[in-house]
Amino acid sequence: MSARKLDGKAIRDSVLADVASGVEAAVRHGVRPGLAAVLVGDDPASRIYVRNKVRACDRIGAYSETIRLPSETATDRLLALVQELNDRDDIDGILVQLPLPGHIDSRRVLAAVSPDKDVDGFHPVNVGRLASGQEGLKPCTPRGLIEILKRSRIPIAGSRAVVVGRSNIVGKPAALLLLAEHATVTICHSRTPDLPSVCRQADILVAAVGRPAMLTREYIREGAVVLDVGINRLVDAAEVDRLLAHAPARLRRFRRTGSALVGDVHPGHVREIASAYTPVPGGVGPLTVAMLMSNTLLAACRRLPENGRSSA
Repeated sequence: MSARKLDGKAIRDSVLADVASGVEAAVRHGVRPGLAAVLVGDDPASRIYVRNKVRACDRIGAYSETIRLPSETATDRLLALVQELNDRDDIDGILVQLPLPGHIDSRRVLAAVSPDKDVDGFHPVNVGRLASGQEGLKPCTPRGLIEILKRSRIPIAGSRAVVVGRSNIVGKPAALLLLAEHATVTICHSRTPDLPSVCRQADILVAAVGRPAMLTREYIREGAVVLDVGINRLVDAAEVDRLLAHAPARLRRFRRTGSALVGDVHPGHVREIASAYTPVPGGVGPLTVAMLMSNTLLAACRRLPENGRSSA
């Protein structure tokens, strides 16, 4: 029997429907959640990401605005803008789109965002809240992983979870969120001895290492649930033919476009071994923007009357 494909787009739509209901309830109490996206420079990928986030705001009924600054903007000017947004009552979430131009001190800028408006969940205060089990805004992609598992009715408590990757954006917070859901968690990385053997212990395997199709069949225990966070664009025809031999439609698309996306898990092997898995594209990715919308609503809840709280 083939593995169950976990449809990230369908789960995203379910999350956004719930968030839209929460926004509607907040508006009835006089609060319309607001998100400000700051875009410095003219990076094409960043423009697409910001546009998708603004569209998601429109979809849930939240307010959004995009502030575009020239690439030569100085760090001090960007810091001043962040402070202006911190002081605005109609802005609940501040998103500074990365990467910033090289001359800007990204760490200073991100640390200047109020933790209560840090809808990316990257601020050191929110990282500390997550690590200590306190309420706070949590990183969007790791939150999306948990949402996929819960909405797919995949048990987390009592499961053994292995996270491959230790980044501050995905690996570490994903491990902390899984731990908070009562999984037994192992974090692996490039220096983990006998990595395939450790990965094969996982009931839930999270791949967030940033290397295309690195996790092959020897990394996956039969019946495991595999969540693939990787997004890798391939242009080499031989490599694409090797990895997508099981997917003729995707191969035809590659012939037309000249590129293909794959995750950190071998897309053919995971279908043969796992009980359930997230595809790339269409798996974890759609949840990231959905959880950003959820975080924006959660941030707006602080403006609601004491007895009129909403939830995402």
